Amino acid sequence: MTHYRVLRKAALAGVLALPILTAGCGLFSEQASQQIDPPQNAEQTSSTGAANATGGAATAAQNDTTAGQSADAGGEAVAEGQTQMTVYLRDQNQLLAPVTVLATLGAEESAGKRALELMVQGGANESELPSGFEAVLPAGTAVNSVEVIADQKKAVVDFSKAFGNYAATDERRIVEAVTWTLTSLPGIEKVELSMDGVKLGEMPVDGLPLDEALTRAVGINLETAEGVDYSQSTPVTLYFSSVTPNDEPYYVPVTRLINRTDNKAKAAIQQLIAGPSDLKSLTPVATPDIQVQDVKKEKDYVTIDLKDEAYQDGQAMPAQMLKAVVLALAENTGYAKVKITVNGSASVIDTENNSYSEPVDKPLYVNAIKS
Repeated sequence: MTHYRVLRKAALAGVLALPILTAGCGLFSEQASQQIDPPQNAEQTSSTGAANATGGAATAAQNDTTAGQSADAGGEAVAEGQTQMTVYLRDQNQLLAPVTVLATLGAEESAGKRALELMVQGGANESELPSGFEAVLPAGTAVNSVEVIADQKKAVVDFSKAFGNYAATDERRIVEAVTWTLTSLPGIEKVELSMDGVKLGEMPVDGLPLDEALTRAVGINLETAEGVDYSQSTPVTLYFSSVTPNDEPYYVPVTRLINRTDNKAKAAIQQLIAGPSDLKSLTPVATPDIQVQDVKKEKDYVTIDLKDEAYQDGQAMPAQMLKAVVLALAENTGYAKVKITVNGSASVIDTENNSYSEPVDKPLYVNAIKS
């Protein structure tokens, strides 16, 4: 095994083992060592317009939406028999981004299987993908089955042999895309992969380890802040902005490794404010003069107080920024609800007239790109 392959294995194993912030010893402390799991979104519904992540954003509705006139990701009616789902695709900057799509499921077809089929290069459904986005699973891959083990919150996926026909440089991207797509579905927090009925202990081309079920602890679009030793780091997942070839904005998640901290939630938003490291591909969602005053947990939600010296009570805050804050806090704490105050004031609205005076839900769907 080459030195390069050893390092890649070590890197993935290191990310999988990084600690999560938990309650008890501190929602925002580094005293626990559990894996990072996704927010519990199985029962999330949108209670306010603020939970709809726009900029290519989506109205939060249940994943099994099939009723006519239900709101879809773009605020339009979902046709009868159609289901909203999130798939992770490669954008024009070679980054993975969630894209909300509408699909019609057969009587025996599961949402997970359909979502993965949409992610096959050159597949029958390729025309359904928006401009500027590409599927990431190797051409010819068949999704033999997706079995959900409800009591383990785990999806077991069996791919055909063609799943192993990819370049080594795409291996991690494939793992991330499959994991994040399936864990966006209600009731799924873990993913196990197999090929032609044989469980994979590692990825078939470059050997990324699959010894344990995959969770969102694998990260996405992984990057390391300058001067940080990944073995002594904390991962934070942030949401920045990009635009399609047709100038539609959309969110891109980035997992950044930073120096260990005793307040991960606060550090995550500070990193969000600091902005993306790649300004050619991504755009900041917040201005650098915003500061994080405090982040604390309540019974079933997280409250963040932002400081903005120029803010006047009742003034509309940038919608893109506040929605990115909700996404980042939900992803980094496991809490699906977020309340935002500014300079201690709870009378916060955004430029799309969404209110944050009460906790808002993390949206189930983001990036409903229409073209």
